[in-house]
Amino acid sequence: MNTLLLLLSCIAVLAAGYVFYGRWLCKQWGVGESNEQTPAHTMNDGVDYVPAKAPVLMGHHFSSIAGAGPITGPIGAAIFGWLPATLWILIGGIFFGGVHDFGALFASLKHKGQSVGEIINVNMGKRAKRLFIIFAYLTLILVVAAFASIVASTFGPVVDKATGAVNKAATDTNASVAMVSLLFIAVAIVFGFVVYRRNAPLAITTIFGIIAIIACMAIGMKFHPIYLSVKTWMIIVGIYIAIASITPVWILLQPRDYLSSFLLYAMLFVAFVGVVGAHPNIDSKSFPMFTGFSVKTANGTQFLFPILFTTIACGAISGFHSLVSSGTTSKQLDKEIHAKPIAYGGMLLECILAILTICAIAYAKQTGHTKGATDIFAGGIAAMCAKIPGCAGLEKILYTLLVLTYSAFCLTSLDTATRLGRFMFQEFWLEPGESVSDVKSSWKKIVTNKYFATILTVVLGILLGLTGWQKIWGLFGASNQLLAGIGLLAVATWLGNIGKNNKMFLAPMAFMMIVTISSLALTIKNQMKIISTLGKNADWGSYAQIIIGTLLIILSVELVIEGIVTLKKARKNA
Repeated sequence: MNTLLLLLSCIAVLAAGYVFYGRWLCKQWGVGESNEQTPAHTMNDGVDYVPAKAPVLMGHHFSSIAGAGPITGPIGAAIFGWLPATLWILIGGIFFGGVHDFGALFASLKHKGQSVGEIINVNMGKRAKRLFIIFAYLTLILVVAAFASIVASTFGPVVDKATGAVNKAATDTNASVAMVSLLFIAVAIVFGFVVYRRNAPLAITTIFGIIAIIACMAIGMKFHPIYLSVKTWMIIVGIYIAIASITPVWILLQPRDYLSSFLLYAMLFVAFVGVVGAHPNIDSKSFPMFTGFSVKTANGTQFLFPILFTTIACGAISGFHSLVSSGTTSKQLDKEIHAKPIAYGGMLLECILAILTICAIAYAKQTGHTKGATDIFAGGIAAMCAKIPGCAGLEKILYTLLVLTYSAFCLTSLDTATRLGRFMFQEFWLEPGESVSDVKSSWKKIVTNKYFATILTVVLGILLGLTGWQKIWGLFGASNQLLAGIGLLAVATWLGNIGKNNKMFLAPMAFMMIVTISSLALTIKNQMKIISTLGKNADWGSYAQIIIGTLLIILSVELVIEGIVTLKKARKNA
C-alpha cells in the first residue's frame, strides 16, 4: 500500500462523514434551530465564560483534545498492523468520537455550559453525578501527572539509561523547545491583551502573531541558556498550570491555544507535504497490514480486542474530549451553529493526524527512527520531507519543529486538564441547577473556591507525577474509554428525556462499555499474575491497579444500570 493513496482515501472518507453524517446529526438534534444565546453570552463573567470567535475557539478545542494521543495511540497499536488501526480511526472518528464530542458540547450548551457531570445530575440523578465526578476527577489528576511529566521530559536533559551519560544533542534540542515554549507564552499574553483590550482586528493581529511565533522559534534554536533538571521543570510546570487555569481565558488560554493551533496546522501541513513528496510504500516486513488478533510481545500476549480500542483513543474516541467539550469549549462558544465544525470537525481533523502518524510509522521503521513516540513521528515525517528534492538540509530543523509541536500539544492539554479538574471539583458540591455563584453555605464557599480547587488539583497531579504515575498508567486507556462510554450514555439520556433521537449513541455506548470492562478484567488478571509470580517483591502499582480496576468495573455497571432505567422511563413517557 502506498502511503499517499492511503492518506487521500482516508481524507475523502472523513470529509464525506463530516458533510453527510454531521448534517444528519444536526437535523436529528435540532442544532441551530434555536435563537437562544449560548452560555458564553448569558453567563459571561470575563473569566471562564467568554465568547470567542470560531477560529480562536477551534484553536483551543483542537489543541486541547489532541494532546499526544493521536500520535502515541497509533504507534502503540502498530503491533496489530496498519489496517486495523486505520479502520478503527475512520469508523471510530465518524460514528463514535465525532458523535461523542459533538453531543457533549451540544448537551452542555443546554445545561448552562456545565460538564457531563451536571448533565448526569439533571437527567440521571445526584448519586450518579457524584460517582461520575469522583471518577473523572481522579482521571484528570492522572492526566495532569502524566502530561506534566511528558512536558518536563521534553524540556529537561536526556540521559542514556544504560550509561547514565547526558546526550548533549538531544538535551540541546529539549532546551530549544523549552525556550521557544517560554517565549511563546509571553507572545500569547501580548496577543490576548491587544485583541481583547485594544480591539485590534483578529486577521491583522494573527499575521503579527504568526511572525512572532517564527521569531520565537528562530531565537529558541540559537539561544537556549536554560538547562534545568526534569524535577525542577515539573515544579515550574505546576506553578504555570496553576496560574493558567485560574486566569481569565482571554489572557492566556484563548490566545495561546489559538496561536499554538497554527503550530499544529503547520505540523499537519509538513506531514502532508512529506507524504505527498516522498509517498513511500508501506513495507510489509517492517509494518505488516495485519499481524493477527493476538500478538506476543516482551510484555506478554496482546489481544486486538480490546487493546486496539483503548490504545487508539484520541484519533477515534476519547472520554477526555467530552470533558473538554462540556468543560471549556461550551463556555466560550459564540453561536450554536459553531458546534458542528468545532466539535465534530475537530474530531475528524484529529483523525487525519492519526492517519498521518500511521504514514510516519511506516517510514520511520524503514529509516531507523524507532527511539520512542517522539522520534518515530518526528523522525518519520522529517525523513520523508528530506526525500523531496532540495529539502535534504531541512531534516534537523523539521525534526525540532515537530518535537516542539508535540510538546505544545501536551502543554495545551495539560493546563486545560487542570482547569477541567477545577470545574469538576467545584461541581461535585453543587445541587442540581446550582452554580458556584449561588452557593450560600460557608463551607461550600471554601470547597467551591476556584483557588482552593486549583491548588488541590495541581498539588495532587504534580505529586503523582514525581512519585511514579507510570505505575498506574496501565489503567488510563480503559478509564479514559469508560469516560467516553459514560459521556455517550449521559447525552443519550438527555436526548431521550427531551424527546430527540438518541439511537446513534446506543450502539457506540454499548460497545465502549464492553471494551472498558473487558480491558479492566484483563488488567486485573495480568496484575494478579504479576503478584503471584513476584510475591512480596511485587510493586504497589500492581495492587493499586487491581483495586482501582475492580472499582471502575463496579462503577461502569452501576452507571449503565442507572442509564438504562432513565432511558426506559424516557421511552415510557414518550
